[in-house]
Amino acid sequence: MSRKTNYRIGSHSRRRGGGRAGGREWRQEQYEEENNEGVQSKAEPSEPRGTCMSMCPARELREREAQRRLHRFEMLAGTERDRMPKADPSRTVKEYSRPAAGKDSTRPSDLRPPSVLLKTVHFLVDDIAASPTLQPWNEVYDFVFDRLRCVRQDMVIQRVSGPECVAVLERTVRFLLYASYRLCEEPLRLYDPRINDTHLQECLSWLLDCYSSGEHQHQEEFQALNLLYNLGSARALQRALELPKRVRTSPAVCLALEVNRAHLERNPVRVLCMARRLDFLQSCALHRHLGACRRELLMLYSHGHSSRNCRFPLQHLSYLLALERPRTAQLCQAHGVAVSGDWVAFSKTSYTETPLGDIPSCLSPELVDKKQGDRTVSEVIHGCA
Repeated sequence: MSRKTNYRIGSHSRRRGGGRAGGREWRQEQYEEENNEGVQSKAEPSEPRGTCMSMCPARELREREAQRRLHRFEMLAGTERDRMPKADPSRTVKEYSRPAAGKDSTRPSDLRPPSVLLKTVHFLVDDIAASPTLQPWNEVYDFVFDRLRCVRQDMVIQRVSGPECVAVLERTVRFLLYASYRLCEEPLRLYDPRINDTHLQECLSWLLDCYSSGEHQHQEEFQALNLLYNLGSARALQRALELPKRVRTSPAVCLALEVNRAHLERNPVRVLCMARRLDFLQSCALHRHLGACRRELLMLYSHGHSSRNCRFPLQHLSYLLALERPRTAQLCQAHGVAVSGDWVAFSKTSYTETPLGDIPSCLSPELVDKKQGDRTVSEVIHGCA
């Protein structure tokens, strides 16, 4: 009896473009089984159970070694320059592959049980993402991104739920949030923020669905991150307002709701002021909205302080925007705001609405970087205080 299994993991390939985004695509309800020759035997389990106790199945390891498809992070030390590099079993991780016709993706020996999946995530975080020697970090990101995607693929096939599923998703969301900030200045050929956003939204949606089935230790943290990352989203706000009182009134969620309220009231000064109270990962989540917030502040000040003789201190404007003075001057000039020495001259007639896409995203030492302190990448992704 033959059987074909269909499931969907994400809506994008690692190439640009792809399909339609949506968190529902990560939900395990998308897993379906179709029998081509009749009704499946009732004695057969409804989903496979993995038996592979290593991070990479032995069959795949041999195939990729023979086909020279090992990533340099997976090669055995000393064989990197060989014609046929050897795989280091302790560092080789199962790679993501799209479901293909005639390919059995449910073979137990190729699937890792939940405990091994969580162990794999710990390796990817501690030994790869947090490694001070593996560079450049955009290559580290590509490797970890792909292997985490495969971890989620194994979870969907096996319908994994419970603490292990939540632990994997929490670390995945933190990694993608951290990467969205760290790589924000990289060119599109090295890092595509849209693909990262698609997978981050899907993982967040799956994780928040998991939270609806019971109490979890880090629920407040991720409910707040969802609000900040999706600032101004009616759906995210509704989800937050429907949370149990214990979660809704927690400090993290209350602060995120205040930031969201200031944004909806179109008060960019208050948004940027309250952004100083966020922790490091919360600031990473909010970072993608800072460009629009700063542009709105300049627009409001250009109308509210428009005067031929009025001069506004550049130093104070830099503080309000949470930018260094050179960056502030550059932003002002991009929007038609005149800068002369230590002063700024606002004028509603000279202000120009420069599209956000024309202003490159930049790191924010004041609102984000300094909050990391001495915490390592590993501590950030694992959620260590």
